[in-house]
Amino acid sequence: MEKALRIKVGLASCGIAAGGLDVLEKVEAFLKDHQVEAQLDHTGCAGMCYAEVLMEIEDEDFGSTMYGYLSADDVDDILHAHLIDKKPLPEHIVVSEKFGGSEKEIIDYQTRIVLRNCGVIDPESIDEYISRGGYEALKKTLTDLSPFDVIEEIKQSGLRGRGGGGFPTGIKWELTYKEQSDKKYIICNADEGDPGAFMDRSVLEGDPHCVLEGMLIAGYAVGADEGYIYCRAEYPLAVKRLKLAIDKATERGFLGENILDSGFNFKLTVYEGAGAFVCGEETALIASIEGRRGMPRIRPPYPAQSGLWGKPTNNNNVETYANIAWIMRNGAKKYAKFGTEKSKGTKVFALTGKIKNGGLVEVPMGMTLRDVIYKVGGGILDDKKFKAVQLGGPSGGCIPESLLDTPVDYDSLVKTGAIMGSGGMVVMDETTCMVDMARFFLNFTQDESCGKCTFCRIGTKRMLEILNRITQGKGEEGDIEKLEELSVKIKKGSLCGLGQTAPNPVLTTIKYFRHEYETHIKDKTCPAGLCKDLIKYEIIEDKCIGCGACKRACPVDAIAGERKEVHIINQDTCIKCGACMTACKFDAVKKS
Repeated sequence: MEKALRIKVGLASCGIAAGGLDVLEKVEAFLKDHQVEAQLDHTGCAGMCYAEVLMEIEDEDFGSTMYGYLSADDVDDILHAHLIDKKPLPEHIVVSEKFGGSEKEIIDYQTRIVLRNCGVIDPESIDEYISRGGYEALKKTLTDLSPFDVIEEIKQSGLRGRGGGGFPTGIKWELTYKEQSDKKYIICNADEGDPGAFMDRSVLEGDPHCVLEGMLIAGYAVGADEGYIYCRAEYPLAVKRLKLAIDKATERGFLGENILDSGFNFKLTVYEGAGAFVCGEETALIASIEGRRGMPRIRPPYPAQSGLWGKPTNNNNVETYANIAWIMRNGAKKYAKFGTEKSKGTKVFALTGKIKNGGLVEVPMGMTLRDVIYKVGGGILDDKKFKAVQLGGPSGGCIPESLLDTPVDYDSLVKTGAIMGSGGMVVMDETTCMVDMARFFLNFTQDESCGKCTFCRIGTKRMLEILNRITQGKGEEGDIEKLEELSVKIKKGSLCGLGQTAPNPVLTTIKYFRHEYETHIKDKTCPAGLCKDLIKYEIIEDKCIGCGACKRACPVDAIAGERKEVHIINQDTCIKCGACMTACKFDAVKKS
């Protein structure tokens, strides 16, 4: 029986990293010391990673009150005020039914369908998932609907694959359904590998049963009786909770033989991948599950025709499956009310980079980038000037300030040169060098290229060499044109999506920030002051009082000068770490 007082501590990866386990321990001690009867639970990520550690108190006096930005030292004061004195501390409240809270407006901007249970339920409790309507969609599907009905419902919802490509989910299911075979498979792609992306991990850690339920409904719809969740091994908490969820769903009869007495059989296996970015490509992922090296192959045949072990296979990512149960319970029409004409529903983004409210957000399709960054994300860190936002990870592109009013939907983003991708959104401020940013993403894709096709293996390497030269002050006239020419050929000639999209960050930064490339090449300077080979630190004679702070801070003894005399930086020895500028209290060190 649940107790009237309930306390929940956020223990997803972000919460644990911020000290959630220490907070939990302090809460346990407080309840014991003060003999307070309460149900103490843990939850997944509520999305406000920037405000971790989060602790929610549910009681009869104040309803739901979530406290944030906590350390273990805050726990006693908050619990004493809230539970003993009955005077909650407003300065720590982030979201509250009764008191509003500092982050309530940010939450109100969002529409949470995929994240409906994340941060709300205990992800390790199947009873809590069921209490929120969990597995009702599966019951309805198996009891009242034919596979054709299910596919039609998903088609009517307008749901498009959230893995990046945006292919209509219902049509994809229909292709697998129409294939004649004695065996079919369902795959969940949880191989999230984009730098700055953690949407799938958070959903798996916070609400694993919703992904299982989506896969079960998909399996019934296409005629599959077996599925795999391909999750990278570096997500240990997600893997642990997935396996636990599979065990509990099997015990309750939602998985296994003759599910809910319907005659439908389905079994699920978690396959731990080694973390290769190319394994996010579906044919490479399938090869990896089969025990072969994760490399893509030419399509057709598509996985819907010949996938895992040569059998028809449906592959969607975590977020796509997490939408399914909600659609089947609430109806396609209700889902289709959110979003734009061609991009229905909501989208989950991982907001990272130079943003105040870094974390996980879910917004209706069609919201502008400006609103996502400034209303939901809170604006730029330290109130600096916005410069660009990277969408779609290494396969996407950088969008400048002039396009901030672009709606977030598949087709609008493609027109800018970026893509929706799986949902990574990296915000950059005025201190970001766009040439260096392009070099960073290309370095990633070059490292992650499987090497099967020449355009990707060699082409990206040549591009990276050019970008390295430019950021080192060795750029030459014609380098920009070479980058553009190579980009076109790599996009056309590469075998899989990794190679075909690898030049996107380079092309978009050239398109929108060409002047930065030209300055690097012609003037041998970095406008953002970031490329180490193009900057130098100098001491301003009129301001230096010879205190020696810079000299003591320098890790390589590059600064000379006696006390109370003007100091000098040896440019040949300086490693341009900036420690001298940070240490100087008189603004006597300048970067140029």
